[in-house]
Amino acid sequence: MTNQKSTITVASGPAAVITTTNSAAVLPRSVHRALQNFLLIWLDADFDESKENYKTSIQHLRHIVATITTFTDVDQCVDFISDIEDEKIFVIVSDALGQHIIPEIQILPQLHSIYVFCDNQSLHQQWAKTIPKVKGVYTQIEPICETLKIDREHCDQETFLEIEDDDTKSIKELIEYCRLQGDVSEKTLEKIEREYRNHTPIWWYTGPYFIYSMLNRGLRLMDVDIILKMGFFIRHLH
Repeated sequence: MTNQKSTITVASGPAAVITTTNSAAVLPRSVHRALQNFLLIWLDADFDESKENYKTSIQHLRHIVATITTFTDVDQCVDFISDIEDEKIFVIVSDALGQHIIPEIQILPQLHSIYVFCDNQSLHQQWAKTIPKVKGVYTQIEPICETLKIDREHCDQETFLEIEDDDTKSIKELIEYCRLQGDVSEKTLEKIEREYRNHTPIWWYTGPYFIYSMLNRGLRLMDVDIILKMGFFIRHLH
């Protein structure tokens, strides 16, 4: 992946917090809400991205998420997680730190999943089994990435399903957007605006209209404007 990355230190000293991001993360808040409604946090007392093993792990994770916030201090990590309200949080916690932080954060509704990253799997599996939000105990970063990718996709689906949507307003906004683009006939636009509720979403999707091609183009190209304008239809189709 060739996305430009940056590293920003937002605290100093041994308990430094480092946020790593790539260029895909520089998006408006509304776009993040639609395309990425979660945060990845990594708590590791010895975290140092200049070391090869950490550098490699961060590179793997950046293929899955745009932003990774790392902590070396448990208290700072707990405070940060507690302040989050709108996003789901996924936490990678290294070694024995998990036993210190997980009892404090496991009841928080914004915490979605925990991944324990350690050298000795058998040492941590027993206590980890008692925590429902712990997805597993891992000794390598690749299996964490595989699980995280699945969880991210589920999170994206939940976002579309949970969006409170005014259908009438959304349909009008889609119609106006298409009018501005000028590549759909006025007759077709009027038909959709007038008859949308008379048919099922799959009927519109498979019919001889622009819905299929527009939606697939938006998803294929990750066109934010199209995805946002068709968010209500994606939710209905699901």
